[in-house]
Amino acid sequence: MRHTNRVDLLPNRGWDARILVFANSPLVQVFAVITDRYVVLVDTLINPATAQAALDHLTAWLPTRVLLVVNTHADYDHAWGNQLFAGSAAVAGCPLGAPIIGHHRCAVEFAAPATAARLAEFRAREPHIFGDVILTPPTVLFDDTLTIDGGDLTLELIPTPGHTPDHVSVWIPEIGALLAGDAAELPFPFASQPADLPVMRGSLARLAALAPSTALYCHAPVECGPQLLRDNLAYFDALEEKCRDALARGVEPDAVPDEALPDAVGCRYADVTPHTPSWQTVDVDAAAQGHVRQLRMMLAWLTRSA
Repeated sequence: MRHTNRVDLLPNRGWDARILVFANSPLVQVFAVITDRYVVLVDTLINPATAQAALDHLTAWLPTRVLLVVNTHADYDHAWGNQLFAGSAAVAGCPLGAPIIGHHRCAVEFAAPATAARLAEFRAREPHIFGDVILTPPTVLFDDTLTIDGGDLTLELIPTPGHTPDHVSVWIPEIGALLAGDAAELPFPFASQPADLPVMRGSLARLAALAPSTALYCHAPVECGPQLLRDNLAYFDALEEKCRDALARGVEPDAVPDEALPDAVGCRYADVTPHTPSWQTVDVDAAAQGHVRQLRMMLAWLTRSA
């Protein structure tokens, strides 16, 4: 994927007007929540230019409210614009910067050698996009939940690990709105390793139990709504059932090549795809490849936990 610095404010499709959605298409969507006390920017996109583009959409509210930043997690498409709000590179309009709130594991992820290596790789490939990125971890860290009292709205930051160990989602109870981040995605969220699968599914269940009336995601069309949480849960339930059956039949995953694995397990991508308009927007070839990766992780998890 070639990246772009373009950031668009998406038209409101019926959610509370105090929530703004910004798209760095086709990569990611991030959010801002306008409360009586704060402007809360949820994720800072891929570099300072895209963070600035999102900030430009918020100038009407900033003179009368304090700016806060939340990182849902440390992945590059969510937090590599942090430098705009902290340290010597902070934007001129925020001379003291702005608090950047994240899970304590988010700071750990920023400091990981793999993160620096990824930045070096991205700089070499697209210097005009990533050349001036300075890895900047969150400055306000928490472990369990953290609540931002905005006066009219409350933002509850809920740890939802699985996709990454540092992931948090944002719940706004007064309006039943959930900013799920990457805890749910279209067609499905990804865990990094088999042991993270049950953790990720637990996070999905926790979010679904909130019964949000509005649910917005970083990697799904805004039209998906709360149904995507249920679809994601149903997908992983179906994977587990089919993979358990396959192992019971004696299928040996390591002996099956990727292209044959869905048929061997009896779980092709089309078998677990809801027939809804949102799912019909998915790149089927890419999703089918991701489905094979999910199958292998589920089989590995079931084998190791047997």
